[in-house]
Amino acid sequence: MKKWLLLFIAVVTVGVLAACTANDSAGEKQDDDSGSDADAASEEKVLLMNNGEEPTSLNPPIGFDSVSWNVLNNLMEGLTRLGQDDTPEAAIAEDWDVSDDGKTYTFHLRENANWSNGDPVTASDFEYAWKQLLDPETGSPAAFLGYFIEGGEAFNNGEGSADDIMVTAKDEKTLEVTLTAPTGFFLHVISNPAFFPVNEQVATDNPEWFADADSFVSNGPFKMETWEHDSKIVMVKNDQYWDKDTVKLDKVDWAMVPETNTEYQMFQSDELDMTEIPSDMAEQLIDGDDVVIEDQAGLYFYRFNVNEEPFQNKKIRKAFAMAINQQDIVDFVTKNKEEAATGFVSPGFTDPSGTDFREANGAQVEFNPEAAKTLLEEGMKEEGYDELPPVTLSYNTDESHKAIAETMQNMFSENLGIDVTLENTEWNVFLEDQKGLKHQLSRSSFLFDYGDPVNFLESFITGSTMNRTGWSNEEYDKLIEKAKTETDEAKRWEYMYEAEELLAEEMPIFPIHYYNQVYIYKDNISGVVRHPVGYLELKWADKE
Repeated sequence: MKKWLLLFIAVVTVGVLAACTANDSAGEKQDDDSGSDADAASEEKVLLMNNGEEPTSLNPPIGFDSVSWNVLNNLMEGLTRLGQDDTPEAAIAEDWDVSDDGKTYTFHLRENANWSNGDPVTASDFEYAWKQLLDPETGSPAAFLGYFIEGGEAFNNGEGSADDIMVTAKDEKTLEVTLTAPTGFFLHVISNPAFFPVNEQVATDNPEWFADADSFVSNGPFKMETWEHDSKIVMVKNDQYWDKDTVKLDKVDWAMVPETNTEYQMFQSDELDMTEIPSDMAEQLIDGDDVVIEDQAGLYFYRFNVNEEPFQNKKIRKAFAMAINQQDIVDFVTKNKEEAATGFVSPGFTDPSGTDFREANGAQVEFNPEAAKTLLEEGMKEEGYDELPPVTLSYNTDESHKAIAETMQNMFSENLGIDVTLENTEWNVFLEDQKGLKHQLSRSSFLFDYGDPVNFLESFITGSTMNRTGWSNEEYDKLIEKAKTETDEAKRWEYMYEAEELLAEEMPIFPIHYYNQVYIYKDNISGVVRHPVGYLELKWADKE
């Protein structure tokens, strides 16, 4: 049983890295040729990191991927923040009250919570930001996270107004929020960057405030100093942050280098303080004393487009899923000690009886090439196929994704006798094509936004922006609705178990492996927190 989820339940694509170009100076320290200034600079604690690529957006409701929110999580702060023990703790809100029915939260903001420009952080900043998150005109991919709030879903679907959203600034430092149903993990939900405040006055004066360092205002441990787009971001300690005395680092330099091999070389040459492990070096590095392996709640998986032949047929979808040997992929391709996935919800979520979701619901998808061949034959017969229509497997440009895709291509050939074509595009193009249902079969990933299994399962309800398969099932939609509103926890978990079983029976997606987090750190780095559910924390980081 994992402590972090047990605590969450007792109380909450992703982004993936794509290729872009970094300049030759990315990640390098800058020299200062002035005497005393140079001495002072040499004593600065400057953490050297790699973000992989340019953030999609640092506007809180828009980014919705790790390359945006890992940065944003250190520039800004919500009402709660995940602590070093991975559970929600007081942040901009110093305390809160919860009504007897568990639906209304009253948050009391800190008097000394300020923006980096000196403005006070107000309850109105939160009301403004949360209503922007839910505004259909914003087009936020994270809007569904706000559906726990009364009136949020209706407004986002164009069926209500902003005035109907039950988020109200009662005064400058008091925010009242009413939920559709008691939600024990709500304090975790609102630690997510989607719920960060936005300085209403700044945003009104400049709607693009988030796009450059000169206009960016923050309320978190760090503030932005420079932003060289597609190259580098520099953050410095925020002297207006309410808990600034906890922050030990003076500066964080983020390079934007897409290739893990290059990142590792920069680590070796002291241009970075931490690195992931290149896949072609995993076997020689993974067991090193300087390697840190941590849990991460998430799934690497593939989506079928059920509107495209031949994947309108459930048996053909299941045949493709059962032709993949997930264990071989993690043992011989990724080699980062991931766990092969046999279900959709990752391990670590504990039900009211103390049983892990994955253990309770068992294996839903297993490698079985003989059964896969039979299902393929049956599906082709149902569709009247003498020959299977051509199949193209799509992935976003990345060496690790390519290696997995090529392995799957070989497995489809060996286990089903099917020749699958591979194609790859850059991340932004790939994502838009996937959202537009322009792929037949495409890779994907999901990292949990809050500590409850319904977070993943709700992605595949009809019309969800996270669905991206064309699949729709009325029974599934009803199960998810019950799982989000049922107050009896045992019943709620049963609905989620049933939903996962139905997802496996229909197979609009199929799993490859669960995520973990594998990094090598310099010996003088400490206090970097990577939450199993959540984003990178540098508030407690130090560099000796």
